[in-house]
Amino acid sequence: MAGTNPMVMTELPGGFVAMGDVQFLPGYCVLLPKRVVGSLNELSFSERADFLTSMALVGDAQLAVCHAQRINYDILGNTDDFLHAHIFPRYAWEPDQRRKMPVWQYPPASWQDSATAYQPAKHAKLRQELTAYLEQSLTAN
Repeated sequence: MAGTNPMVMTELPGGFVAMGDVQFLPGYCVLLPKRVVGSLNELSFSERADFLTSMALVGDAQLAVCHAQRINYDILGNTDDFLHAHIFPRYAWEPDQRRKMPVWQYPPASWQDSATAYQPAKHAKLRQELTAYLEQSLTAN
């Protein structure tokens, strides 16, 4: 990553954690592997283990910090031809018809609403809390 992506929060053994561009589900993050590959299957076994463990660690942080009801983990690769994992906290306050469906079923406006777009001033506290949880988890293990 060379320190050039302002969305990156921290580095984990399996990759770099970044805040999502949209925050209509507060705490949405993306995990990017340490080396650019097209899919999970292109990583070595140890890299896969690190990536998937790091992905779950981001979910742990979202559960603790965001008080999410559950976490949705998504590795698709259908649009962007590089490995990355979307990690979405899901909430009890979401409408039933949305909460029970994949996040991608939210209407397009949800993904483009400037009111829920990531904004450093608006999301700084959440970002700091998630980052602190992740970094403390690394030192605890």
